[in-house]
This record gives sequence, structure tokens and C-alpha cells, in this order.
Amino acid sequence: MRASGNIRLLVLRLWCLAALVLGAGPAMIQPALAQAANSQTANPQTGSVQAASPPASSDKVDQLIKLLDDPEIRALLNRQTAAPVADADTNMSATEFNAFGDRVRDHLRHIGQAIPLLPSEFMRAGATIADDINGHGPFGVFVLFLTLVAIGLGAEWLFHRIGRRSRMHANLAHADGAPENPLYAAGRHLFALLAPLVAFSLASLGLLMAMTWPPLLDALMLPLLLGVIACRFVIRIARLLLLGPASGASEAAGLAAADHASGAFWYRRIFWLSCILFTGWSLAGVMEALTIAPAVRGVVVYALGLGLLLVGIETIWNRPAAIARPHGRGAVEWALTFYLCLLWVLWVAGLVIILWVGIYALILPGILKATTAVSRNAFAARPGMPGGNPVIEVLVERGARAAIITLAVLWLAFIVSKRSSMFTGEGMADHIIQGVLAGAVILLVADILWQIVKAVINRTLEQARSSATGDTAHGARNGRLLTLLPLLRTVLAVLIAVIAVLMVLSGLGVQVAPLIAGAGIFGVAIGFGSQTLVKDVISGVFYMMDDAFRVGEYIQSGSYKGTVESFSIRSVRLRHHRGPVFTVPFGTLGAVQNMSRDWVIDKFTISVGYDTDINKVRKMVKGVGAALLEDEEYGSMILETLKMKGVEQFGDYGINLSFAMMTKPGYQTTIRRKAYMMIREAFTTNGIVFASPTVQVASNDPSAAAAAAATVKAAMDQKKLAESGEGA
Repeated sequence: MRASGNIRLLVLRLWCLAALVLGAGPAMIQPALAQAANSQTANPQTGSVQAASPPASSDKVDQLIKLLDDPEIRALLNRQTAAPVADADTNMSATEFNAFGDRVRDHLRHIGQAIPLLPSEFMRAGATIADDINGHGPFGVFVLFLTLVAIGLGAEWLFHRIGRRSRMHANLAHADGAPENPLYAAGRHLFALLAPLVAFSLASLGLLMAMTWPPLLDALMLPLLLGVIACRFVIRIARLLLLGPASGASEAAGLAAADHASGAFWYRRIFWLSCILFTGWSLAGVMEALTIAPAVRGVVVYALGLGLLLVGIETIWNRPAAIARPHGRGAVEWALTFYLCLLWVLWVAGLVIILWVGIYALILPGILKATTAVSRNAFAARPGMPGGNPVIEVLVERGARAAIITLAVLWLAFIVSKRSSMFTGEGMADHIIQGVLAGAVILLVADILWQIVKAVINRTLEQARSSATGDTAHGARNGRLLTLLPLLRTVLAVLIAVIAVLMVLSGLGVQVAPLIAGAGIFGVAIGFGSQTLVKDVISGVFYMMDDAFRVGEYIQSGSYKGTVESFSIRSVRLRHHRGPVFTVPFGTLGAVQNMSRDWVIDKFTISVGYDTDINKVRKMVKGVGAALLEDEEYGSMILETLKMKGVEQFGDYGINLSFAMMTKPGYQTTIRRKAYMMIREAFTTNGIVFASPTVQVASNDPSAAAAAAATVKAAMDQKKLAESGEGA
């Protein structure tokens, strides 16, 4: 009905065009009639040529009017004029969705129709084998396959015998108990596991390739042997990672660093999953070589997929994490079971792209987590072994993760290109998909670069913290590194992130030049609106360039003083010696007094009586200074020992003597306290009296003496009050 309506609409448009031409005027009608009169047409029945007569204009107009009066034509014209242009995309989307649903239904219908065809297809395949391989049936093919496998196993056993001597030498080399680098040990064990498999592959596949076989037999043997080799490869890698070379040990020796029970559990599940998976892959290749119908191949593969589903469900319910949970198995296991069943349904329905996305979401986080654990365990510090290179560690760990993600992305892109009609080589969809893939690679490279930079900076900071003590040039360099490297790490993180995001957006087709220009204008606007922030940032840059202070130094600026704990882009964090923390913006810091740079001269005064022998005091202080230098605790902190400078002034009650010494920054107070104690002991031993106010009363009246003492005390209190007022 719809097709007939379209035909009628086309006829109507042609008649309208003809009416316009006829109504254009005699000037256009007469030349057309004259040309038609002069033209000749051939009669298809008689073959004679006769002049073509022009149709009458009135007949065409009558036919046009009759068509316009037709109710079906009027309804069709109303629908076409009433339909908005925007509905075209909606109809197209609905049509594509319906076509997608039809493909799924057709796929399921073909699978259902292929189930009864299984016996006949396999009988036909057996007949094909007998016809093409000199009368040998499937049993002969199976015997040949077992023969090739046996030859490969013989070559593997021979390789074991030959390599036994080298393994004995390796074991003797490490029998002295010296620690072995786990990465080297893993490489040695990996070679010991995979080299025999290489011998098996060369013997079995080499014999298959070296001899001339019927084409069908060659096509049947190749997927079977490749499936066996791939399955054994995965199983041996899993054994090395989960159980280590000695699988019978009571504790795990694998690189995954799991306990023995967990390693054995996951190893057994990987073993069964690999066997079922590669068996299905090999059978699919064999059935394709035998030209079995795709629907029948799908039935066999989906049936084997049920085995994968059952092993997966059993793994979910019996995994160590579920058993060790305090509340036991529950909602998580049911959700994962439903998820696995949904993946199998998607596979059977032929939704391969959605299936692989679901598989990635399920297994990719676990694989990446296991890769990180293996890498860190391989590079973990062992007793008696020096630390490794952080760059190599990051390259191995992040490189392995990046390789896994890249392979997953490339495989998904391959599936999309094969299964989806969006990959046509042109159009926005292709550009977006290619941009996403390129963006994933860019982000992986940026992640590796950032991890390398962070690892190098963190290790340098650790080394600087461990050797930051002392007043040597090396200590000063370490202090400067502790100050600048955290800021450098933050700046590099922001820089790498911005560049990576801009490259990803550029790959997706976004014009980044307007973004950069807009960001510049926005930055200027922010600069005018936040001049204080800009002032703080620029002041901090100049403080760092001038090396005004470092982390761990004691500074004072105005009313703020304390030990520098850390920096940000705009402020410094000071810890007062009594505990409070000051966060001071660089713009308000002003002139800085650094009390922890190079050396400190500490001066103090002591008052002695007027009858004291000054030279005797000088000699005693010289002995005290020599004793301080010989002190095990304080001697290394003194740069110039305690000396008496001389008489500072004559006080009201005695002579004020000045003393000085040069120490390392931060130790002057401790050494001064020690010097006070030693000076008092020396004065007491030699009869030197400290100056103190005294009152002599000649009267024998006790009340007069008390009054005089009270007067002296009041005078002393008044003097102290005056001195404190001057100090304030």
C-alpha cells in the first residue's frame, strides 16, 4: 500500500510539472508542438517509423483534476505536508532499532533451527573427512593428532633431560642462602616453564609443517595443535604467578603474593576455564574447515560456553573472599551470577560488542590489580638487597598495565570494525571512535610519564630526608630539594594533565585553539579580580629563587615565627615552638629572618661581685669552654667554644661580664643551658660569688633591719618593672 502511494505521488508530481509547462504560454507551447511534429517514433510491433502526435493539453488537465479529486491522493498529500522534517531522524532511528531487533531474532531463530541439524551436519563432516583424506575417517584424524602431541611431549621430555644439568648449577649457585632478586628468579623460572613448551611447539608444529598432508587434514590439525599450545601456555603462566615454581610448598611462592590456598584455588579455576575456552576455539576452527553451517557451529560453541558459565558461577560462590566474609555469601554473589548469565545470553543473542564490553568490565579491573600486585612484589625490597631503580619499576608496572589496556582496546576496535556498520571509513562515528582509541593511548602515555616523574621525585625526597642533617653543602642541597621538589611535582602534574586533555580533545575533533585563547582571557580576568592571589604566587616564586628559607628552618617575619613545615603555591606553613601553626601568604611575609642558616652566635652576661678576680674568672671560663668541646653530646654542635669577652658594664650590685660562643643553628639554647650549669659549678668550687643586692644595717633593732630589707625589695621590684616596660 505504501509503495503504491509513493508511485501515485510521483505520477502526481509529473502531471503538475506538465501542467506548469502547458500553462507557461503560447510562446513555450508552440515550439514544443512543432518539435514533436517533426520527430519520428518507431512502432515496436510493426517496426515502421511514424510521426509522433502531441497529446492534447485539455486531456492532460482533465487527468490532473481527476487525480487531485482522488481521496487517496489527497490523504497522501496531507500526510506528506503535515509530517515535520524532524521526524525523519526519528523514523530512521526507529527503523535502525527495528532492524537491529530483527537481526537478533533472526540469529536466535537460526540457532534454534540448527539444533535438529547437528547429527546430519556431523555425519556430513565425517563423510567429507573420509572423502578428502584417502578414506580415513574422524578416528584416523584423532590418532594423527595424538601422534603429533606425543612427538611434542617426547621433545619436551628430552629438553628436560638436557636442561637438568643447568638447573642443578643454578640451584647450587643460590644454595648459599644469599638473597636473589625476585625479578631475576621469576625470569629464570619463566624460562624453565616456557622453554619446554617451545620445544613441544617446534616438534609438533614443525612436523606438521614439514610434511605434505592433504589440505583438509592440514586445516584440521592446525587449530587443534594451536589450541593445545595456547592452553598449556596460559596454565603455565598461571602456575608461575599463583603457585610459583614449587607448587607443593605450604606457602605461596608466586609473584601474586597470595597465600597458598588462594593461589591453588585460582590456579584450578584458570586451568578449567582455559581447557574449556581453547577446546571451544579449536572445535570452532575444525568445524569451519569442515564447512559446517555457522548456526550449527554456534550451537556447539554456545554449549561449551555453558561450561564456562558453570565454572564462573562456581568460582563466584566458592572464592576465598566470599567464604572469608563475616556474613558469608549474599547479594554480591547473586548479582555476579546474574551478570554472568546475562553475558551468556548476550553471547547467544549475537550481541558480541556489548558482550566484550561486559567482559572487560568484569575481568579487566581484576587483571590490572593482579598486574600491579605482581610488579610490586617482584620489585619489593628484600633483606640484604639494594633498592631498585624507580624508573624501571614504574616502566614495568605501568607498562604492563598499559599493554593490557591497549590490547583490550585494539581487540574491541577490531570487533567493532567487523560487527558494526558504523565503520565505513567516513563520517563522524568513525572519527569519534578513532579519537577515543587515540585518546586512550595518549592517557596511557601520560600516566606512565607522570608515574615516572612522581617516582623519581619521591625517591629523591626520601634520600634528601634521610641525609638532611648536618651543615655541609650536601645537607644544604638536600634542604633545598625538600623545599622545591614538592612544588615541582605539583606543577608537573598539572602540566601533564592539561597537555594530555588538550591532545585528547584535539583527537576527538575539538578545536583547542579557541579553548586556549579563552583560557588566556579568563586568566587575565581572574588576575585583575584576584591581585592579592597573584601577588602571593609571584612573591613565593621570588622567595624560592632567593633561597630565603627551606623546609625545616626556623624563621621569623614580623609577628610570625616558627619552623617551616611545608609550602603551597601561595603560602608557607610555620610551626611555632610552642605548638601553634601559622599559614602565612607569601605576599604578607615581608622581610624574613632566617635563624637556621650556617651558624649562630649566642651572647649572654653574668654579674659577679666587685671584689671578684676577673682574670681568674677568664681562666675558669676557658676551662669550661674546653670541657664543652670535649663533651660527646654537645661538642659536635659547637663551632667556636665559650669565651669571656670582658667587662660589659658596672652594674648597681656588681660587674657584668660578657660571654659568647658560636654554634650550629638551633642548638645555641641547649648549649647555653649546659654552659650555665658548668659555670655555676666552677664558681662554687673556686669561691666566686655572683652579684646580688645586699643591705648592711648598723642598728641592733630587728624591726629596722626588716624595714630596710623591705625597702630594698621594693626598689628591686620597681627596677624590674621599669626594665620590663622598656622591653615592651
